[in-house]
Amino acid sequence: MLTEKKAYRSFLNDEILSTDVFTPEDFEDEHIMLADMANKFVMNEVYPKLGKIENQEFTETINLVKKAGELGLIGADIPEEDGGLELGKVCATIISEKMALGRSFSITFGGQTGIGALPIAYFGTKQQKEKYLPDILTGEKIAAYALTEPSSGTDAMSIRTNAVLSECGTFYVMNGEKQWITNSAFADIFIVYAKVDGKKFTAFIVEKGYKGVSTSTEEKKMGLKGSSTRSLILENVKVPVENVIGEVGRGHIIAFNVLNIGRHKISATSLGTAKRAIELAVKYANERRQFGQSISNFNLIKSKLADMVIKTFVNESAIYRTAGLMQDGFDERKQTGNDYGETIARYAMECSINKVMSTEILDFVVDEAVQIHGGYGYMAEYEIETLYRDSRITRIFEGSNEINRILIAATASKKQQKPTEDNTIKNGVFQREKQVLQLLKKLFNESIESINANSLDNFNSEQEIAAFLADLVISIYAIESAILRTEKAIQNSGEEANRLKIDCTRVYSLETSQQIALGVLNMINHFGEGEIFSRIASLLIMSSPENIIAVKRRMADAVIRKECYVC
Repeated sequence: MLTEKKAYRSFLNDEILSTDVFTPEDFEDEHIMLADMANKFVMNEVYPKLGKIENQEFTETINLVKKAGELGLIGADIPEEDGGLELGKVCATIISEKMALGRSFSITFGGQTGIGALPIAYFGTKQQKEKYLPDILTGEKIAAYALTEPSSGTDAMSIRTNAVLSECGTFYVMNGEKQWITNSAFADIFIVYAKVDGKKFTAFIVEKGYKGVSTSTEEKKMGLKGSSTRSLILENVKVPVENVIGEVGRGHIIAFNVLNIGRHKISATSLGTAKRAIELAVKYANERRQFGQSISNFNLIKSKLADMVIKTFVNESAIYRTAGLMQDGFDERKQTGNDYGETIARYAMECSINKVMSTEILDFVVDEAVQIHGGYGYMAEYEIETLYRDSRITRIFEGSNEINRILIAATASKKQQKPTEDNTIKNGVFQREKQVLQLLKKLFNESIESINANSLDNFNSEQEIAAFLADLVISIYAIESAILRTEKAIQNSGEEANRLKIDCTRVYSLETSQQIALGVLNMINHFGEGEIFSRIASLLIMSSPENIIAVKRRMADAVIRKECYVC
């Protein structure tokens, strides 16, 4: 049986303690060794070949996937009974973060380990797992995920690819076109979604060698030029009935839950890229001299570096908190026998929160890193230019951030249960921040009540309200994650050893709550109820008792000394 600590609780309604969350400071020897192995693989094997990968010399990519398979990196979070290592979601998150330095290769790798392998591993039959998983996990065969079509991106359920059962009942005849399919140039196996008889949304395993399967030429992309992106053409393809994954008409269960895991993996990769951008920016700032001194001495550069680190710290806190939550859920699944779909769906909102927050923080960080580089950041020979181009897609794929915001709002509104107010917050390092968090949760509940009372709960049309509500939920999760992580660290090693974490948490809580307050003021007239919202906004927008400029300068000095992300 799970302890009460491990049982899932809603961060919007329940009190969460620092002992309830997983943090990077909780890494054990296994995690540290895995991080080191993944980092060495990327730096020693992938990084030297990035030039060839960017030139789409896919032989290099294929060989690197096989090497990753030999090291066990592909099967890290696949169950042992299916040939994986079953190291868990925290280990999988660490691998995804470290793979970020492989740039385009990280997309190939993510397609293999996540949306390529997981539909079979989590939803496939015993025969499908035995036939396909061994080669996928060793990298001998490469998998791709084929959902998007020219006429259906975000609206996945409107796909037109059709599958008709043959008269003999032994195969389906499939016709259609899939667009922007990662790994498609060299994939051996495609996870294809089609509608049986034009109605029943279903997942299939389609092999490259089947007659009628072909791909288009490579797309010319803004970034991630070293990853393969093509259309998949299906013309009267005969797919054996035993290649249906799950049940006919239940493919959406597979598609959406696998995308939830994919969103979390993208969050981790975005985190790794943000850390790399900080490293590049601070090293350049130390080396670049203007007006007789390093530009890292200039306070506006320091302000940028501090903001980059603050956001990355909070992002890291939320991502590993979610990884720990999901691991708890998967541990519970083994005990209770719940299916994978039910388990993954429980964390759908957290995965969307991480995806939105992480990708938008990444774009902020790489943009500021380019600015610190000045004109050199615009030059293709500098790595930061590539990171800038590569990062832009992250807010679009695996569900655009707009659709993820609507998903967050819709899910959060269903979880709402107005808690009993407790105004007794104990004195401590984060007394003010906890008061802010309490106000944000009160604002969430008041917003839901106003939305329901004014019939504004159709988020497909009331998308501005959905976006506001999602940003509020994201802020609550992010601030709480930072507070809990830092409290846990203080309990273990004291305040002085965690000064940077304290600074990050306080500044992020202050600035984010001020942004939410402005959002509230802009929503009041649409809600139609102003008094309670005005009162909360006025409390959230108060100034800090600390000198924020001095705090950021202090933080930047620490980063400048270390020449990398540090917290």
